Amino acid sequence: MTTHASETPSLFTPLFRTQLDQLFTWRRDVRHFRTDPVPDAVLDHLLHTACLSPSVGLSEPWRFVRVEHADRRAAIRANFARCNTRALSGHGGEDAQRYATLKLAGLDDAPHQIAVFCDTAPEQGRGLGRGTMPETTVWSAVMAIHTFWLAATAQGVGVGWVSILNPQQAASTLCVNPNWQFLAYLCVGYPQEQADTPELERKGWEQRNPARRQWIMR
Repeated sequence: MTTHASETPSLFTPLFRTQLDQLFTWRRDVRHFRTDPVPDAVLDHLLHTACLSPSVGLSEPWRFVRVEHADRRAAIRANFARCNTRALSGHGGEDAQRYATLKLAGLDDAPHQIAVFCDTAPEQGRGLGRGTMPETTVWSAVMAIHTFWLAATAQGVGVGWVSILNPQQAASTLCVNPNWQFLAYLCVGYPQEQADTPELERKGWEQRNPARRQWIMR
């Protein structure tokens, strides 16, 4: 008897699939954090979960760095302030006014800060799958960030991705392997509130436009 794809039993229940859809909806970029810390056991679990992500050639190129030292955090905060001032100067009129009202980072309140790097030429995996598309190591590391983010949301933990940074200065501040590529600086902690819509949409900066979504068949 032939089993069709639609008849293949799933490991997951309909309730789980519904809740997974909800998880995607409620995974938001958080900028407003409570200052009480996330238990170390929870944070460790989230980082271990992130390492379950797929990676090209099983290279596992992600490198998570917990930033705990006050001086390093202050240097990252100063880096953000400089870059944010330059970004603001690139806008004019109403956009500049709106931009100035946005809270674009949770650096002052988030109890945990995690920098994410990519080892773009890891020995692990022995180069499999990277000969023609070496950038797949970076894509793999970004998938690990997304996995971390989803796992955190499921635990009621908020994550905010700070991208308004000079990456070279950030890497220098954190004194990591010079061959690692800086990808992200994550603020992590319990959110002051949870929402199922992006804050930039709620603040009137931009909105999702389903008409721009494209699924092309060839």
